[in-house]
Amino acid sequence: MKEKRQTIFIDFEFTMPERNVRMKDFFAEIIEVGLVAVVDDQITDQFSSYVTPLKFPILSERCKSFLHISQQQVDQGISFFELIRKLGEFNNQYETTIVTWGNMDMKVLRHNCLEAGVAFPFKATELDLSMEYKRFFGDQNQTGLWKAVQEYGKEGTGRHHRALDDALTTYNIFRLVEKDKRYLEKPKPTTIGDRIDFSKLLNEFA
Repeated sequence: MKEKRQTIFIDFEFTMPERNVRMKDFFAEIIEVGLVAVVDDQITDQFSSYVTPLKFPILSERCKSFLHISQQQVDQGISFFELIRKLGEFNNQYETTIVTWGNMDMKVLRHNCLEAGVAFPFKATELDLSMEYKRFFGDQNQTGLWKAVQEYGKEGTGRHHRALDDALTTYNIFRLVEKDKRYLEKPKPTTIGDRIDFSKLLNEFA
């Protein structure tokens, strides 16, 4: 019997400093999470929440403006420790792959775990879909998430820079790329013209 596989699509939004302002020891912290879990091509779970940053809890004006996230929303979010506990719940009996658009999400999560003194919550293979997309289409530069979905003639889900919407958009692009890969891997069926040399046939009747 074929073993079930779980694919988890994750997007985080992070804090950012004011432009041209140096903050001592500043590092990006997760302030919103969006997660979509898929088992055998079926969405089995979705999770979305704001997260209260541990080290620098006051959001910069630039961060609030760019992400359209308010101070009150992150103040009422779950703690980083609750986030880690929740993510750990997805370490189940399935073989799991974590899919993100870009490599920043997992980098920031690892760094935040280090700063908080907690273990990284996942035991899984990690896939940067933006690099897969770049390799697949032979692009020179990495493409932004919503630009990529528009290149497919589609629209992103919901609003860009909302974590769950971006996670769902990542899932949709993943499906489109996988479908294209399967299409290219399939050999084209031979036509009657491939099987019969019509020039020989015509010579016989000439």
